Amino acid sequence: MISFRHFALRRGSRLLLSDIDLTIQSGWRLGVIGRNGCGKSSLFAALQGRLESDAGELDMPARMRLASVAQETPALPDAALDYVLGGDAEVAAALREEADAQARGDAEAMARAHHRIEELHGYDARARAGRLLHGLGFAPETHERAVKEFSGGWRVRLNLARALMAPSDLLLLDEPTNHLDLDAVLWLEEWLRRYQGTLLVISHDREFLDAVTSHTLHLHEGGARLYTGNYSAFERLRAEQLRQQQIAHDREQAERAHLQSFVDRFKAKASKAKQAQSRMKRLEKLAGTEAVRAERPFRFQFAVPERLPDSMLQLEEVAAGYPERAGVKGGAGEDVGSEQASMELEASLDPSPQYLPRGGEGANAALAGEGCRHEAVVLRDVRFRLEAGERIGLLGPNGAGKSTLVKTLVGELPPLAGERKAHKDLKIGYFAQHTVESLREGASPFDHLQDKAPGVAAQVLRDFLGGWNFAGDRAFEPVDGFSGGERARLALALIAWDKPNLLLLDEPTNHLDLDMREALADALADFDGALVLVSHDRHLLGLVCDSFWRVADAAVEPFDGDLDDYARWLRSRGSAVKKAGEPAAPVASAADRRRAAAAQREQDKAAKSRVRKIEARVAAIDADLASIEAKLADPATYNGPTAELMKLGQRQADLRREKETLEAEWLELYEQLEAANA
Repeated sequence: MISFRHFALRRGSRLLLSDIDLTIQSGWRLGVIGRNGCGKSSLFAALQGRLESDAGELDMPARMRLASVAQETPALPDAALDYVLGGDAEVAAALREEADAQARGDAEAMARAHHRIEELHGYDARARAGRLLHGLGFAPETHERAVKEFSGGWRVRLNLARALMAPSDLLLLDEPTNHLDLDAVLWLEEWLRRYQGTLLVISHDREFLDAVTSHTLHLHEGGARLYTGNYSAFERLRAEQLRQQQIAHDREQAERAHLQSFVDRFKAKASKAKQAQSRMKRLEKLAGTEAVRAERPFRFQFAVPERLPDSMLQLEEVAAGYPERAGVKGGAGEDVGSEQASMELEASLDPSPQYLPRGGEGANAALAGEGCRHEAVVLRDVRFRLEAGERIGLLGPNGAGKSTLVKTLVGELPPLAGERKAHKDLKIGYFAQHTVESLREGASPFDHLQDKAPGVAAQVLRDFLGGWNFAGDRAFEPVDGFSGGERARLALALIAWDKPNLLLLDEPTNHLDLDMREALADALADFDGALVLVSHDRHLLGLVCDSFWRVADAAVEPFDGDLDDYARWLRSRGSAVKKAGEPAAPVASAADRRRAAAAQREQDKAAKSRVRKIEARVAAIDADLASIEAKLADPATYNGPTAELMKLGQRQADLRREKETLEAEWLELYEQLEAANA
């Protein structure tokens, strides 16, 4: 149990938190949310003992084991697997003692070390470290690669794996999904749901928070308020509180109308039934939260494009990748001409500085070394066509070539084969993973915009920047002191100034808080041009994309399904990979086939029975939800105790989660029965 009593925190002259009274129970999974600069990371620093409180007390159990993700990774020669294993310091030390004793031939010391390792259950430690690396996207052949050879984003993953490896009673995670692809985010969700200790997580990914957290701590205007339930439950409860405070009726009605237009727009434009249903589920989560959305600090938009050609851009039989450069080899000393080598390097190492800007996936196919004589082909036979108004989300693991495809669409990478055709009126707005870092140090938002529009009146530039929340003196402050979110907002503003008719966005949300992500989703929903989006934020993908393309195994192809289908595809793909390594089963005899058919009939019978039970339970849940919604619609409910209102909100959230789980199970059983009867 962790207790704050009249707790206060200050950073410099700013009072971040004041008079906090709060108890966090053991085993809670707590999402810590609030706007940038509200004190989330400072609260973590206080829990770690790196920051003293300015008033009050923080009580924690004396022997509580704490784990968190290191902010920096030294350029170590240690293998990645050994670095992760070092997260469990006691096991790592015992294994070193055993190895040293064996090298000395000291049998007594070996016996002591062996006993210690058994006490710590340490003989499976390397396997556990390997599973963590695999789950976070590291290919098996990279496990023995030196830490110093990995790029910054992959070192962040190593630090995350090392934190998960550490035995802990309290786990602190600050933006753990940054630098992860969707596959790794889904794996991390599963791992955290099984975690037995107390979890505190800061994240701006609402889908991740919904999947992982049991409670929510909202930091707002120096205070902290605890809510039972995940982020969606918090939004509903917060909305009710704001209604009780009588938020201006006209603002709420305007936001309601905006959200309804959002729903109507996508009902009309959704190109596939599954994706339409998926988007409607996400929009249903937003229903009733207009007051929270109205409270958000600002909204922005992308201007209507001046021209919107029907056929904007297409790739015909394109091979995408990185052209030959003299004197370059892969990090392992092998030519990177093969597809496998280029994809492995793309997934793990830094690009050569003189080759492409840092941060782009796929740039890593060119690295410091000697003697490469081949092109690094990442994607083959790409046929991709963009029409006006299309909204495409790219899915696939890191290293598969999503950013390579985007760079080829932009024209930054010329096709190695095939043809890229662009309409003469095409105007691209491109946000790359390195865009935020490319802003000029010492220059202000006004300086950056004036560089793009040297002849435009200063007041016009200031008005435009004000619409992106760089108002007053903020427009003239150097970007050096800006947060990552503020830099990302400025980068998006500079893109919007050009009035593009095609937006190519590669991980635009990495530095954005929840409010800014919602504002971006609204802006993209209202954008009249075409869109190609790479993001690990499923909420954003699900709201703004009409169709998905999968980038995997050197191919780019349409994905017929929604994000839930993609998660199922990932699981089935993992199972297929496991089965591929198993020996072939012997040919079954006639008797075996009869037994298998009988077993299949029993399995189908059980599946049909389970389907009927699920349908009955879902009907009961719908009735309960209707009853709760009727109570929440009754004004008298809000005159009673707040605790009763919170119980209603929590019950509603629990029932919705149960219904989602049951519907997913029903769909899997239905598909299983369909396949058996095919």
